[in-house]
Formats: sequence, C-alpha cells, structure tokens
Amino acid sequence: MEAYDLVVIGSGPAGEKAAVKAAYFNYKVAIIEKNEHFGGAGIQTGTLPSKTLKETSLHLSGIYSKGIFSIDRELGRIAGIQDFMYRKNLVVHDAGNAVEHNLDRHNVTIYKGQAEFVNDHEIRIANGAAEVTIYGKNIIIATGSYPVHPANIPFDYIRVHDSDSILNITRFPRSLCVLGAGVIGCEYATIFAALGIPTYIVNNNDQILTFLDKEISSALVSRMEKNGIKIFFNNTIKTFDIPADTNDPITLTLKSGDVVECDMFLFAAGRSGNTRELKCERAGITLGEREAIKVDHRFQTSVSHIYAVGDVVGFPALASTSMDQGRIAVAHIFQTGDLKNLATVFPYGIYTVPEVSMVGISEETAKSQKINYGTGCCYYRETIRGRIMGDPDNGFLKLVFDKDSRVILGVHIIGILATELIHFGMSLVREQKTIDDVIATVFNFPSLHDLYKYASYDGLGSIKGKQVKKAGENLSFHRH
Repeated sequence: MEAYDLVVIGSGPAGEKAAVKAAYFNYKVAIIEKNEHFGGAGIQTGTLPSKTLKETSLHLSGIYSKGIFSIDRELGRIAGIQDFMYRKNLVVHDAGNAVEHNLDRHNVTIYKGQAEFVNDHEIRIANGAAEVTIYGKNIIIATGSYPVHPANIPFDYIRVHDSDSILNITRFPRSLCVLGAGVIGCEYATIFAALGIPTYIVNNNDQILTFLDKEISSALVSRMEKNGIKIFFNNTIKTFDIPADTNDPITLTLKSGDVVECDMFLFAAGRSGNTRELKCERAGITLGEREAIKVDHRFQTSVSHIYAVGDVVGFPALASTSMDQGRIAVAHIFQTGDLKNLATVFPYGIYTVPEVSMVGISEETAKSQKINYGTGCCYYRETIRGRIMGDPDNGFLKLVFDKDSRVILGVHIIGILATELIHFGMSLVREQKTIDDVIATVFNFPSLHDLYKYASYDGLGSIKGKQVKKAGENLSFHRH
C-alpha cells in the first residue's frame, strides 16, 4: 500500500491549493479526482463557466454599448448556442488543464476514481473495475457540493435543469423560469434576460439575496425588472405540467395562483456537501446539515488528522475563500508557520447583470448593532468616468461608516466592474480607514475610484449637516 504524508480528495480550488502547498514544502502528496476533468465545480460547473457566460451574454447582447456612442451595434449574424458556449468551453478546458499541469509540476501523485474511506487512514479508489487502496498520514477532504434535487422537481436535463445541466443546453430557451433568488439563480436569470429571453424568478422570500444591503438589493431588483425579468416574491411552485411535445410550454402553477408558462426551468435553490459516496462514518467524521462536514477554525474535523475545506464545509462557499482554507489546513497540519486563519474581512462578488459586490457590514446591520452610523453615496453618472462609459445600470457605491470615528465599516457597490472596484473598499474596511482618508487619496482621473471619494464627501456632508442643524442653521444635505 502506497503511503503519503497528505492525501487530498478533490481537485477544486481548495483541494488544488492544499495539495500544491504541501508539495511545495517537500511533503509526499497524492490527490484523488473522480471526474474526467480537473478543477471541481469552481472550474467545471460553477464559478468559471457561469462568469464566462455572463461576459459572453454582455458581448452578444451589446447591452453596455447600445446607443452610448450614437450607434446601435448590431450583430453581423444571428448568434447560436454554439457561439454562446464557445468561450465558456474554451476557458473551462484551459483552466482544467492548468490545474492538472500545476499538480504535475509540483510532483503531486494523481489518482483518478471515486474515493471512499476504509478507515481513518486508508482510502479506497475505484476507477471502473480497477481498485487501489492508499494510506494517508493526513487527509484533506475537498469534494465540494452538488445541486440539491427535491423529489417534486421532475429533472430531465432537457427542459428541467439544475445549475450543472444548464451549462450543457443545446439550444437557447424561448423563455426561462428560475426557482430560487440566491446567487446562482440571480446570476443565470440576468445572463439569459440580457440576451432578450423572457425570464421569470420564483422566490420564497420578499427580498432577493437577503445578505445584501437592502438598498443594493432593491436596486438590483429594479434593474432586473427593467431588463425584462418578472419576479414572483413570497411564492413557491405547487404543480408542474411538462408536456411530451417540447414545442408546448411547461406550465407552472404557483402558490399565489399565478400561472407561469416557460420553455425551460432552472432549479437553483440549494446545494449539499458532496460526502455521500465517501463513507465518512468509517473514518468517524461528523457531518452537519445538508451533508456538510463539521470543522473548527483550523478546518479540522472530529478526527484530528482529517481536515475538510471548501464548499463541503458550507458557508461561505466562495472559490476565493476555499483556496485559502486549503492553504490554512496545510499550515496547521505541517506547522508551516505562515497562513494560520482565514481573513475575517473578505469581499462577496455576485456576477449578475449588473454586478454587485460588498465587504463589511450593511446599513441594516449597523442599525441592529446600534452603531451611530452614517452613509455616503455616489452614482456612477456623477463621476466623469461614469459619464464616459454611459452607465446604463444607474449604478452606485454606498459607504457605511461610524459617525463618531468616521471609520468605514462597509462598502456596497452595484454597477459595471463592481467586483473589481470592491477590493479598494476591502482595504479600507480591513485597515479601518476613515472617510477623511479617502478624501485625501489621489486617484487617476478620470477613473471609477472617484466613486469612493465623492461617496466620502457625501458622508461628510451628512455629518456636517447634522452639526449645522444643531447650531440652528437651516441647511440640508442630500444623500444622492
């Protein structure tokens, strides 16, 4: 039986980074991947493909360039589904190969097949009729998650899809209904709506993306509706009627009594930890809700030499944090003395049309914590760069800050390049910078970073407005 210092199960963002880091420190490492291609959901079915489809949707639709330069761009020909999927397939293929190359370059031994625990150190790997068992002094589980399949959803992967199978459609839907207004549901709804496809969302809440600042969430709803998305709030689907003839529409009857007819349906309302086939009970590993693995702050499971990282442990289930979770687990296993804990301040990026990103606390959180907070806001259109770009999204940046210290507590952005612009905001929150620090910062001109400066001025104005009113002056300051 071949023995390794570390065995990693899964080659997604968390697993790859863990394996490569351990190999970098000259430990003997093996990685097990059950799928044909490397990279896990982050590369094959989740982060990369959906974000690439979003960029393709923007390109094919010309949604950000129509009329801005007094010219309405028209496609030279009608784009087909092959055009839509081309860039996605290319990016996924190249990124998967890059993961395999990175593992090989660091001399990580690769096993292909389904892993299952024999005991807390031995792992059996089945690849067809072939089986091999290996020994891991230490083990990291990085098997990711999979889309939940409720019994009442009649998945056929032709017209009724989950977030994996929607990536393999062979034609554009004539219309699409999405169940679930979380990150995945909102992203795919806006991608298809940008192409002019009639799109519906059924959501069991009165708000989408409930972790967002409500002002940002409301702005995204307005933009989605402007792009033709119909959202049914506080609703569920009672019945499905899927005709045999694919030319006939799927009929969905909602709890409210509304009836939705659509060509395709996407279920995007939950994922579970990918642990079922691992036989974790043989190793004594404790599972939590939705088949996720319970871990501590070091990502150590209930078994001291077994760790779990990435989506398989649940929140926050981001590719960015998953990579560092893998690195942190290796740091604790081998006492490398570098990365000990996951950053407490990190951004969330939602690749909808328009993009949304946030870091730190929302206005609602500041209110619930009884912080004497203020807000400052700047619209893209109020900056010169925003005017040059045209900003069809009516995007804006919002700061939440402590009025007493003027320290910035949260940054929230909706609009073009929001997921890029947020990183300066992350530095502000992490380093406890004030709105005065931002005002004193020089940015390239013209650039979208002026959003930060003028949102800070807006926040400063609200403070001074309150001080002037205390002095009896009759002056007002407007947020926007």
